[in-house]
Amino acid sequence: MESQLPELMKAHFLDNFKKPYELRSIPLPTLSSPHDLLIKVEAASYCHTDAVLAEGLMPPFPESFPHIGCHEFAGTVVSTHSPDGPFQIGDRVGVPGRAFHPCGKCYECSDTERAESDYNGYSVYCPSAGNHGISRPGGFAEYAVVDARQLALIPEPLTAVDTAPLMCAGLTIYGALKKSHLRPGQRVGIMGCGGGLGHLGLQFATKMGYRALGLDTAEAPLKLAKGLGTGARIVDVKIESAEEILQQLGKEDGQTDRSLMGLDAVLILPESQKAFDYGMKLLKNHGKIILVSFPKEGFHFSAADVVFRDISIVGSLVASNKTLKEMLAFAAHHNVRAVVKTFPPSRLNELVEEYHKGGGGKLVLDMSLSDSYWH
Repeated sequence: MESQLPELMKAHFLDNFKKPYELRSIPLPTLSSPHDLLIKVEAASYCHTDAVLAEGLMPPFPESFPHIGCHEFAGTVVSTHSPDGPFQIGDRVGVPGRAFHPCGKCYECSDTERAESDYNGYSVYCPSAGNHGISRPGGFAEYAVVDARQLALIPEPLTAVDTAPLMCAGLTIYGALKKSHLRPGQRVGIMGCGGGLGHLGLQFATKMGYRALGLDTAEAPLKLAKGLGTGARIVDVKIESAEEILQQLGKEDGQTDRSLMGLDAVLILPESQKAFDYGMKLLKNHGKIILVSFPKEGFHFSAADVVFRDISIVGSLVASNKTLKEMLAFAAHHNVRAVVKTFPPSRLNELVEEYHKGGGGKLVLDMSLSDSYWH
């Protein structure tokens, strides 16, 4: 079932590593599975992973060139295999990177015991599944084929531009906060609070009832974080040391014992050993470090912190489809929105230049701003 569609579409291609995107026309992709839907992309958000991939730092991906990037986008369903499927033509949907065509049989797809598991036969962790914008074509295009099982309906009043950054940045930070297993009133720190994930994390954390501490180093991200109005305390780590912050938190909580002073959890977003070390120093005993970043050289930690202070170090990559739907409903209800700067769809290379300036927030191609180069 489909609406009237053109034969060709525009898309941005990476033709090699460390090269600008090239805009050109190609035939529309076709549906190959009963789970497939064709969507008209309305917003496509740029992620740190897009930059890493373009530099050739995610081998073996992409497995070939040319390649269409973007793994956080949103749009409208324009073609389906059947009118009896879970989505209909005209539905507005958000599209995360994972998981396109999971095998349905492996351990990951069969595991339903973990809190993050979806249903038997589907998992975002399936090693055989495709990942939009990384192992297969993504959202920097007019149209994209997606797997209905990975999608979520966009709730009112979210727009496509609101939704696209939530498909990776929002889902990742929401999932990381859930892995901290905090209770309302407990303290959480976010290292890198003014970036794409961090500024959404501040909003989610405070709306979840946590006492949030945002930490960053650069002027523009710090200004962005302070401007959110979340009530979280924002710290410039160039000016205030971890020990100073720790003493202030202890005083606020009426604690003088070092083991009882500080944060219950801290999320590490920068690929920085200094950020890791700073965050570790802020934790009280039995606290958790949630790692979201993965620098090539890894992170180093003191075994004494893990053994004598009972610090847990937990990794967090993505989250399930059920968590995606939960996160979108939460964002819509609590008015969690990314701070975005939009670009017409033909100006992806300008967006990339802006990204490397490190201003914080999210950068999004808004297809409603299209110009003559796009059509």
